[in-house]
Amino acid sequence: MLEDELKEETLKWLERIEEEIENISAVSESDDFMANIRAYISDSRYFLEKSDLIRAFEAVIWAWAWLEIGIKLSLLDKV
Repeated sequence: MLEDELKEETLKWLERIEEEIENISAVSESDDFMANIRAYISDSRYFLEKSDLIRAFEAVIWAWAWLEIGIKLSLLDKV
């Protein structure tokens, strides 16, 4: 069923990003990037609890986008 697949994918990417950010540190004044990443992760979990699977998936994708942009701009470092 499509809903089950979407929930599975969302959980998969949530687990991956939560593991990934354990090895990330903010460079100088880029704490906003980490705050936004954590906020999107939190939003994703919230929407999952509400069974709003589309928004849950969108939020985790945004978390990944912020992470990748922060790394690419050297605002975040992999430890």
